[in-house]
Amino acid sequence: MTTGSSSTSRSASGGTISTFKGQERALRADRLGTGGLLLSVLASTAPLMVVAGVMPTTFAVMGIVGQPLLFVVLGVVLVLFSVGYAEMSRHVHNAGAFYAYISRGLGGTAGASAALVALVAYNALQVGIYGILGFEVSGLLATYADLEVAWWIPALLALFAVGALGWLKIDVNARVLGVLLLIEVVLVVVFDIAAVADPGAQGLSLHAFDPDTLTGAGVGTALCFCIAAFLGFEQAPVYAEETSRPHVLVPRVMFLAVGGVAVFFALSSWALTVATGPDRIVGTAQEQSAGLLFFLTESRLGGTFTDVLHVLFVTGMFAALLSFHNVVARYAFAMGREGLLPAAFGRTSGSSGAPGTGSLLQTAVSAVVVVGFAVADDKPDGDPTQPVLHLFTWGGNIGALGVIVLMAAASFSVVAFFVRRGAARAQGARIATSAVAGVALLVIAGYTVKDFDVLVGAGPGSALSWVLPGVIGLAAAAGLVQGLVLRARSPERHARIGQGNEAFQLDKAASP
Repeated sequence: MTTGSSSTSRSASGGTISTFKGQERALRADRLGTGGLLLSVLASTAPLMVVAGVMPTTFAVMGIVGQPLLFVVLGVVLVLFSVGYAEMSRHVHNAGAFYAYISRGLGGTAGASAALVALVAYNALQVGIYGILGFEVSGLLATYADLEVAWWIPALLALFAVGALGWLKIDVNARVLGVLLLIEVVLVVVFDIAAVADPGAQGLSLHAFDPDTLTGAGVGTALCFCIAAFLGFEQAPVYAEETSRPHVLVPRVMFLAVGGVAVFFALSSWALTVATGPDRIVGTAQEQSAGLLFFLTESRLGGTFTDVLHVLFVTGMFAALLSFHNVVARYAFAMGREGLLPAAFGRTSGSSGAPGTGSLLQTAVSAVVVVGFAVADDKPDGDPTQPVLHLFTWGGNIGALGVIVLMAAASFSVVAFFVRRGAARAQGARIATSAVAGVALLVIAGYTVKDFDVLVGAGPGSALSWVLPGVIGLAAAAGLVQGLVLRARSPERHARIGQGNEAFQLDKAASP
C-alpha cells in the first residue's frame, strides 16, 4: 500500500483501521499481549523508587505511621475509578486515552484541555526522574569508582538512551522494562521477608493498619505522596491500539496493575514499620531520609545485597523513564493525528511503527529542562542535592497533580458518556463507582494544591506553592482556549478530537 492511498484494513479484533494517507496514521496492532502490556504499565510505577524514596519521605515529612493503610484506601479508590475507566476502554481505543475519554464524555473542548494537561503532566513526571537518577549515579560513581561526576552528565546520557529506544519497537522496550521490573520486585520481596524474619523491638506488629494512625492534619498530604506511587496503571489504554484484543486486555491489565500495586506497596511499607518498630519508623525515616531502605538492608542482608539494591534503584528509574517516554510520545501522536499538534506528530516511524516525532519532542523537552537545571546548579556554593530536591520533587508533584485532575475528569466523563447514550440503567453500577471515585480524586487534588508547599519542600509563603500547581492550571486554560478556537473556526477538526482512527473514516469518505 503506497503513501497517499485511501483504503481501510481489518484488525484482528474486528475493528476497522483507517489507512488514509498511509498506514503511518495508525499505531501497529498485535504488538502487545497481556504480559507485555502489564510490564510496560507496571514499569512506570518504579517499585524500588517508591519503596526507597516515596515511603521514607512520607513517614519522615508527614509523621504518619499508617502509611500501609493509606495504600489500601487508595487501592480501593483506584479500583472504583478503574471500573468505569476500564469499561470506557471497551468503547474507545485511542493512544490519547485520558483526553479521548474526556472528549467522548464531556465534549471536544474539554478534551482539548485534557490533552494539553496530559502532555504537560507526563512530561513533568518523566523529566523529574532524570534529577534523582543523575544524583544517584553520581553518588555510585563517587563511592565505587572514586569518580567525581556532575549529576547532569549521567542524566543526559540516560536521556539520549531513552530517546534512542523510543524509536524502537514497543516489544523491545517491553522486554527491557520487564526484566528490570522483575528484578526490582524480587529484591524488595527479599527485604520484606527479611524484615518479617528479623523484626524490630515490637515484633510483628500490625499497628500500621490501625485506623487511629490516620488521625491528624497530615493525612490529606500523605495521600498526595502515596497516590504518586500508583501513577502508571492508568496508562494501559494508551497502548490499546497496539493490542489485538483491547476490549479484553486493557481492563484485565488495569485491574491486575491496581490490585498488585496496592498489595505490594501496602506490604512493603508495613515491612518498613516492622523492621524499625512502629514507634520508631518516623524518627528513623527522619534520620535516614532516602537512605532508610538501604540502612535496613545493610544490617539484615549485608553490604553486597545493599550495593546491588543501589544499582537496581538506578535501573528501575531507567525503566520508569522508558515507560513515561512511551506514553508522552503516544499522546503527542494522538494529538497530532487529531489537529491539536502539528500533523507531523500524527505519523509513525516507517521502520518501527513507533510515534517517532512524539518521541523526539519528549527527548527535546527533557534535554532543555535538564540542561536548564544543570546551568542553574553550576555554582561553587550550590547545594549538591538540588537536582533531587528541585527537579525531582517539582516535576513529580506537578505531574502527579495533573494526573489526579485527569483521573477525576475521566471519572465524570464516564458518567456523562453512558448517560448521554441512554445506558444509565444498564451501566448504573459503573456510573455510581465512577462518581464516587471522581469525588474522592477531587478531594485529593484539593489537598494537593492546598499543601503544595509541603510537597515541594517550600515555605508556606513561597511563590512556588502557587506557581508550580499553576503550571497545570495554565495548561488546562490554554487547552480550553484552543478547543474553543477550533470549535469556532474549524468545526470539522473540533469534531475529530478524541475520535482516533474513527475520524479518518470521515477523511476517506470525503476524499475523491
